[in-house]
Amino acid sequence: MKEIGPWKLLNDAVVYENPWIKVHHQEVINPNGNPGIYGKIHFKNLAIGIIALDDEMNSWLVGQYRYPTEQFSWEIPEGGGKIGIEPLESAKRELLEECGLKAETWTEIMQMHLSNSVSDELAIIYVARGLTQHNPEPEDTEQLEVKKVAFHTLVDMVMEGKITDSMSVAGILKAHLLHIQGKL
Repeated sequence: MKEIGPWKLLNDAVVYENPWIKVHHQEVINPNGNPGIYGKIHFKNLAIGIIALDDEMNSWLVGQYRYPTEQFSWEIPEGGGKIGIEPLESAKRELLEECGLKAETWTEIMQMHLSNSVSDELAIIYVARGLTQHNPEPEDTEQLEVKKVAFHTLVDMVMEGKITDSMSVAGILKAHLLHIQGKL
């Protein structure tokens, strides 16, 4: 038996695995002392998000159809970063892949857990400044729409429910607050 905080893990079985996730079925004793089960999704990559801002406070959105939600989604540039590789290197790769942008300065503005009731997925969000345009290098599985918009439009889109991706919502609102405070 392994103690995990107030929980006790009795049995852990991997019931599914692919290159991106591993799904565990666990038999546990919960904090109240009762037997139960827990399903846990382990992510094999970090979630990386980037808010690219030019000197005029314009930013970039990436739109794509998201298979799990069965709908089109506008998001900040984001993707997976291999654990063990410096997250900033993954952020640089994603920004170039999706938007064709390189940045001189990078600021990490937050880390967050995306769905901590069932997964251990960690997201890291950066602001990229000092941008130069290059050719995008999308992955072959990506069918992306990219658009440049005023940053205040991103905030409006979040407030109107037009951007619902959790990393995008949190990152845009945090960047907006930092901008208001003069810290961005």
